[in-house]
Amino acid sequence: HVQLVESGGGSARTGGSLRLSCVASGFTRSSYCMAWFRQAPGKEREAVASICERSGRTNYDDSVKDRFTITISQDGAKIMSYLQMNNLNSEDTGVYYCAAKYAWAGGAWYERFNFWGQGTQVTVS
Repeated sequence: HVQLVESGGGSARTGGSLRLSCVASGFTRSSYCMAWFRQAPGKEREAVASICERSGRTNYDDSVKDRFTITISQDGAKIMSYLQMNNLNSEDTGVYYCAAKYAWAGGAWYERFNFWGQGTQVTVS
C-alpha cells in the first residue's frame, strides 16, 4: 500500500523560497512518477510539476516554469520527492499535495495520479 507524507510548507514573503518534501513508501519495484499539485482557495486543484523515475523527464505548469524545480531520490524502499519553489508570489498560495502513480498507468504528465498525501499549506504574502 503506497503512502505519501508531505512536509515543508509554511509562510514566505513575495520573492522568497520554500522547499517541500514528500516521502513515499510502499511502492513495488515497478517504475513510478511523482508529482505536486496545488489547490488555491476557491479554485480547483491543478498540477504544478511531475517527474518520472525511469526517464527522469520533468514537466511544469507554465505558471511555475523557471521558478520551481521537482526532483526525486531513493533511499532503500523509500522514495523522496522535493519541490524547490523560488521567487514565490501570492498566486502560489494554496495547499500543496504530493501525488504518485505507477508509470504503467500512462496518461498525460498531470493525469492518473492515484496516490495522494494529506497536503501542506503554503502561504505567500
